[in-house]
Amino acid sequence: MARCPTILEAKAVGQLRNHRLANLLGCCCEGDERLLVAEFMPNETLAKHLFHWEAQPMKWVMRLRVALHLAEALEYCTSKGRALYHDLNAYRIVFDDEGNPRLSCFGLMKNSRDGKSYSTNLAFTPPEYLRTGRVTPESVMYSFGTLLLDLLSGKHIPPSHALDLIRDRNIQMLTDSCLEGQFSNDDGTELVRLASRCLQYEPRERPNPKSLVAALIPLQRDTEVPSHELMGILHGADAVPLSPLGEACLRMDLTAIHDVLEKLGYKDDEGAATELSFQMWTNQMQETLTSKKKGDVAFRHKDFRAALECYTQFIDVGTVVSPTVYARRSLSYLMSNMPQEALNDAVQAQVISPIWHIASYLQASALLALGKEDEAQAALREATELENKKNATS
Repeated sequence: MARCPTILEAKAVGQLRNHRLANLLGCCCEGDERLLVAEFMPNETLAKHLFHWEAQPMKWVMRLRVALHLAEALEYCTSKGRALYHDLNAYRIVFDDEGNPRLSCFGLMKNSRDGKSYSTNLAFTPPEYLRTGRVTPESVMYSFGTLLLDLLSGKHIPPSHALDLIRDRNIQMLTDSCLEGQFSNDDGTELVRLASRCLQYEPRERPNPKSLVAALIPLQRDTEVPSHELMGILHGADAVPLSPLGEACLRMDLTAIHDVLEKLGYKDDEGAATELSFQMWTNQMQETLTSKKKGDVAFRHKDFRAALECYTQFIDVGTVVSPTVYARRSLSYLMSNMPQEALNDAVQAQVISPIWHIASYLQASALLALGKEDEAQAALREATELENKKNATS
């Protein structure tokens, strides 16, 4: 999630839909707080895989695929009138459940907190931005050039230093030693040439996204190999097996999910249970707490219409925040064939308690009910990972 600049801008970006983007799903607003909600990308950022890898460095073939997919994302955005992308860097590229790289939608909107388009080190900022303070489509191409250097070197090398190495024909110093033997001199030279073009001092001398795509397509190798194999990411049958709760969500067994929530009670509310106990001493909270208690009784007896009414009364007062109440109302909505409302409550439960696996499981169930299979699978994987982490530390 990220802070949302304006509703109108978020709406415009939300209309973009492309398999090369981590698409914007919605914008939540409450008072002065605004949040952007994008597709869940479970496999970290390019920065993680390039600079902070643990198991294996990213293969050359995959690095070229990242470059192409990013160029295609920028070409799509340009074709839709959104050529400006703010602070393009390795943290803006994320990997989906298939291991494919996607461009985060957040950079399509200016950072509203400080009004700046670039937050990275000045050494990586387009020269014209330093002069004028304005980002242009050509500035985005400059940033694309810095990303090509990242992919080539496996390090975040300042463009000025990289250009010096290129002028001295010292390409070996620019190349990641982990890539030895993985590519031909011609392929390496072509990527260096593209980076040099993007990093030209004069903006008009830089390429556009369409020409980048045309230049990168011939460099692609092993196109039949799925990205998750190249990345070493567990996928499908190799993925972590589902827990009983995960299996219940996958088969939409709402009765089994109800049993889990009922047995769990409120013990996963971080501090909420203590707050509820304290508030019971104040007379003004009696009516609110009564609504919650009535909701719990209705939920226990599977009277979901009454549970919805009582939990809504409790939530609307807003004095006590409880992720469990949102989770219970989410399931009540699912039981009442209201999947979109169920999804909204499951997301809200996760906003309150980001590492709570129950919230992710409920999102998976709601997404399945909405027919959003791919997003549901991603939520299910996230829930499984969170549950495994919790079990490992308990």
